[in-house]
Amino acid sequence: MRKIGIVISIAFLFSSCGAYFNQPSKKQAARFGEEVYTSEYIKDITPVEPIVVGVYKFRDQTGQYKQVESGISYSTAVTQGATTILIKALEDSKWFVPIERENISNLLNERQIIRSTRQEESKKEGNTEGVKPLAPLLFAGVILEGGIVSYDSNIITGGAGARYFGAGASTQYRQDRITIYLRAVSTSSGKILKTVYVSKTILSQAIDVNLFRFVKLKRLLEIETGVSRNEPGQLVVKEAIEKAVESLIIEGIKDRIWQAREEKFVIERALASYENEKKESLETKLFERKLINRRGKHAICIAPFTTYFDGDYSNSNIDFGGQIGFKHFFNDSKFNVGLSAGLLTLSSEKVFKQDFLLSDINLEYLLLPKDKITPFLYGGGGGLTNDDFSAFEFKIQYGGGIEYIPTKNIGIRLFVEQNILFTDEIDTKIFGSHDDLYWRYGVGLTFFVGN
Repeated sequence: MRKIGIVISIAFLFSSCGAYFNQPSKKQAARFGEEVYTSEYIKDITPVEPIVVGVYKFRDQTGQYKQVESGISYSTAVTQGATTILIKALEDSKWFVPIERENISNLLNERQIIRSTRQEESKKEGNTEGVKPLAPLLFAGVILEGGIVSYDSNIITGGAGARYFGAGASTQYRQDRITIYLRAVSTSSGKILKTVYVSKTILSQAIDVNLFRFVKLKRLLEIETGVSRNEPGQLVVKEAIEKAVESLIIEGIKDRIWQAREEKFVIERALASYENEKKESLETKLFERKLINRRGKHAICIAPFTTYFDGDYSNSNIDFGGQIGFKHFFNDSKFNVGLSAGLLTLSSEKVFKQDFLLSDINLEYLLLPKDKITPFLYGGGGGLTNDDFSAFEFKIQYGGGIEYIPTKNIGIRLFVEQNILFTDEIDTKIFGSHDDLYWRYGVGLTFFVGN
């Protein structure tokens, strides 16, 4: 058991070894900012003409403060410099020409200073032709508005740990989430041309390992180590904004708000990739649950199983059997009806043993039909006949289990089922007031066919 405890501790220690073995041991020099997002769709397409855009304010609209263990923190949960991040993303995209609007008063003041200085210098030099005028300011054809609209903390938390004989390890995680909206507004008409919405999770992890043990009399050994890792909020905002800018560009191309200069097939390829990702995103719900139809209209099932007979004799045996079946799924995939046939053996030790052919019809209900793992329940009726077809007995059955879909066309299921017979003579003996019954425990493979 001591060895098991040590192995568990080591496993937890190395579960986040990337962070653990890269702990800072000396000061670090200034470096260029991290690139957190690489465009997949606009890297091969360029605009016919870059669009001049203005950003007055793209701010934090959540008003939330950082969570602390005790007391009050007046630091905000997300960066207040989202406008600067957005302007940088627009500039890097090569699709937009951002102009200064956040601090337009500073720009106008500086231009006024330039005019005044030129006038004074002109008077000193006796220049009678007047002062050379400044170049006119660019005006924006599009204004970008929006902001960080939500910061949801602790949307999921969890962890695991183990301790034995003074040695232990644990790991914890927490996930937060931010959401931004970005919209393009026409300055000529005020019409909202397009609105996009992007969310991004923030992951925090921590591991610790400790040892607390008396190695000798009055000699206590205590060892403790650990590391925590928090995804920087500024980089999360940056990635979300860059994703929103990319989405805005693609949506604008799709709706012909602006145009790309590349060949039609290049643009169509980018649009197709974008639509595929958008479709996948729509199918992915909170906590990365991908709710897609993983099953076809029909299925072929193969299931080996074990049986346990509960009859009038004691000391029942565990026997083996198998079945093959066919299922038809209804439109919502929650319900299906199935037919199956197979062979099984029922026996009691040294007293009774008989092979039977079985036939079943079941109505099955899937609790989570679009998840990879779903519980299921079913019930129905059927019959047993002996191997020489001299007798046939009706029965009802009900059961349940769990099904796992590793790929779209294959399912693996574990099930347990009780079968209730309408006779007490299966084992050739009548005893008590209850009819004979048997249990089935099995694992099966399901092959889905059809769309």
